[in-house]
Amino acid sequence: MARPLKLYNHSVAPNPRRVRIFATEKGIELSLEEVDILAGQSRTSEFLAKNSSGGVPVLELDDGSYLSESVAICRYLEGLHPEPNLLGRDLREQAEIERWNRRMELELFAAIGRTVQNTSSIFQGRFKQFPDYGEAQRTVVYQRLERMDRELNGHQFVAGDRFTITDITALVAIEIGGRLADIKIAPELASLTRWHEVVSSRPSAKA
Repeated sequence: MARPLKLYNHSVAPNPRRVRIFATEKGIELSLEEVDILAGQSRTSEFLAKNSSGGVPVLELDDGSYLSESVAICRYLEGLHPEPNLLGRDLREQAEIERWNRRMELELFAAIGRTVQNTSSIFQGRFKQFPDYGEAQRTVVYQRLERMDRELNGHQFVAGDRFTITDITALVAIEIGGRLADIKIAPELASLTRWHEVVSSRPSAKA
């Protein structure tokens, strides 16, 4: 029996969580090695040899090489275990899922990240914060959530009618925003609220 693939992980960071949820959806067992990124463990020479960008997640492959970046890791896992499919079954669906995942990354995840980095106490003293900029990004986040609510009207999931990587990206972004920047889904956003209840109740969301 093949040993589980090792994932260099951080239990709170959103990008490793994307990979954990993705793997759980596929029934893939991962061996997790915790990397304390707040203590600088991802910036040591030993870790930088695995990922020169100095971040997690990083997947250690059977040949001793390393794969970084969460979506790249998810693509690798999808190749190993094509079902349940989370990245698209044909070219048209793959393009559609990629389109929506990029939107969730660039328009939601990134704005939430900038809000957290510039307003959360967890980053105080780690680098210079710009609280006014962080609050401006919070406004961007809430505007994007309102738009997401409209986009979900008539759709069960972000990229259509089935759960995909796009839902994972949006879920981890919104929940890290809630945890570290008090970002909440307004109750009047009924479609977004319904979606969040559905995806956050999946067993994989506990990964």
